[in-house]
Amino acid sequence: MIALIIRCSVFVVFAVASLYAIRHYWFTLNRLFGSQLHPYVDIDTADWPPVTVLIPAHNEEGVILQTVTSVLASDYPAMRVVVVDDGSTDDTGPLLDTHFGDDPRVKIVHQVNRGKAAALNHAMAESETEFVVTIDADTEIEPDAIRKLMRHFSDPKLAAIAGNVKVGNRSRWLTRWQALEYITSQNMEKRAFDLLNCITVVPGALGAWRKSVIESAGGITSDTVAEDADLTIAIRRLGWRIGYEEEAIAWTEAPETPGALIRQRFRWTFGTLQSFWKHNDTLFRPKYGTLGLIALPNIFVFQLVLPLISPIIDLMFLGSIAAWGLMRLKLSWLPQLNWGASDLERSVLFFLGFLIIDVLTCAVAFALERKEDWTLLIPVLLQRFYYRQLMYVVLFRSVKEAVRGRPVGWRGVEPEPPRGSKRAASRQPVSAEGN
Repeated sequence: MIALIIRCSVFVVFAVASLYAIRHYWFTLNRLFGSQLHPYVDIDTADWPPVTVLIPAHNEEGVILQTVTSVLASDYPAMRVVVVDDGSTDDTGPLLDTHFGDDPRVKIVHQVNRGKAAALNHAMAESETEFVVTIDADTEIEPDAIRKLMRHFSDPKLAAIAGNVKVGNRSRWLTRWQALEYITSQNMEKRAFDLLNCITVVPGALGAWRKSVIESAGGITSDTVAEDADLTIAIRRLGWRIGYEEEAIAWTEAPETPGALIRQRFRWTFGTLQSFWKHNDTLFRPKYGTLGLIALPNIFVFQLVLPLISPIIDLMFLGSIAAWGLMRLKLSWLPQLNWGASDLERSVLFFLGFLIIDVLTCAVAFALERKEDWTLLIPVLLQRFYYRQLMYVVLFRSVKEAVRGRPVGWRGVEPEPPRGSKRAASRQPVSAEGN
């Protein structure tokens, strides 16, 4: 009986690995052989419309200057920047006022802490242009990034376009693993979903939008803590196109400790679950096209169900190895297990097959990126063992909190700023006003 259970578990491992493999190769083939669905203008001859860059910020004193400076270094000809300091308790606000307060291209707004969605809405209310670009306060962009996003809006059916976000701080193993994940998972998926018009998130780190479409979709709401995913799905269900521009590069600061990574991914995962639940009425409804037939089922199967059972599958695989070891020991007090070397070989082959498929898919993802650091692939197998365990923790915690209905802020469950911050936490920010 025990041997039968172990054999069944090995089959389940193989089945799940096959599902992941089919999904990865489907994404790859879509990207390699699919045709560009949306036109875009020549970047050198286009008549560029004015753009407002929106930057919400909360306790970002260590990176906010670099972010705004990178935006101002953009080669886009008609651009204005609105930065909203959302009740920061560190020196974010004073730094902005000191360095950019006299710059006519930058409008700085201070408001009491009301969350990221409110900060974005406030920034958008200050904009007078049809097109807005959203950038996170911990992200730097390449000089040509905004141009490469905006060229896609020659397509009148396009409502938003996602940029190619990469990890900038790659000095530690953990951040290098995140850089690998961005390339092989997040950006690979966007490439495939771009061709199918079912991208579910234009990231806050870098994305361009039609302001009128945002308003027609109900604006940026605080219904979820993943306001970018919620807004993207809301726009897509109205029938608009959502695209991806792989050449519009942004460099973001990735968490450098396991605790910080878990807190960040908790917010992402929790927000994704919220967005999925909010828009679950689109599931399997032809009216919503690939959004309901591909994108949301993909979230449910590959971001919720399979990751939830993956730890059990891992334990079953380890159990098959343990069963073979116990058979070799021939301990008299243990029941006899009909589990031989051929069973072990089958388990190991299934597992190695999955790893090989995973590595090959990663290599294809890197081949699609331009000027990427291939040395990130060196620890790919180690990443799969350690990093995946962290993601298990995040998912289980997200599901638990979703069931409990616990509220989550715009930084998820991240801790308060350190007590040594120069700006006392008890000091109230200035009421909403521009400079």
